[in-house]
Amino acid sequence: MGRKQHTRNASGPQGPSQRQLRAGELIRHALVEVLREEEIHDPALEGVSVTVTEVRMSPDLKHATCFVEPLGAGVDTAPTAGHVEEIVKALNAHARFLRGVLGRHIDMRFTPDLKFRHDESFDAAGRMERLFADPRVRADIERSGDGDED
Repeated sequence: MGRKQHTRNASGPQGPSQRQLRAGELIRHALVEVLREEEIHDPALEGVSVTVTEVRMSPDLKHATCFVEPLGAGVDTAPTAGHVEEIVKALNAHARFLRGVLGRHIDMRFTPDLKFRHDESFDAAGRMERLFADPRVRADIERSGDGDED
C-alpha cells in the first residue's frame, strides 16, 4: 500500500493555512512600520519608498518571503528594472538587521528569516492594461461582446 502524504499545513494545492495568512499579514504590517521608521544606510535605498505588497510564510512560520514594490521619491522617478534589482538586493543584504528590529514589533514565538523579492504583479497588470488598450484587441473584444447579446 502507498504511503499517505501529510499535507495539513503545507502550502500545496490548497494554499496557505489561516495561521500562515494571519502571520503573513502581521509581519507585513510590522515590516511597513519598520521600513518607514528605520533609516537604513544604503545608497540603493536612498530616497526610495518601498511598499510591502504581500508576505508569504512557510508552513512552520520560520521563513517569510516579502514581496516589495519600490517607488521613487517623485512621480517622474520610478525605479528602472536594474534599480529595482539593486533595491531588492539591498533589502536582502539588510534582512538580518530588519529581522532584529521586526522582532521588537511583533508578538510571535519566533521572528522569521526574511527574504525579499520584487512583486511582479504590477508589471503584469501594466502589460495587460497596455494589451487591452491596443486598438486591435479592443476591436476583438467589442466584436465578441456583440455576439453575446440576446
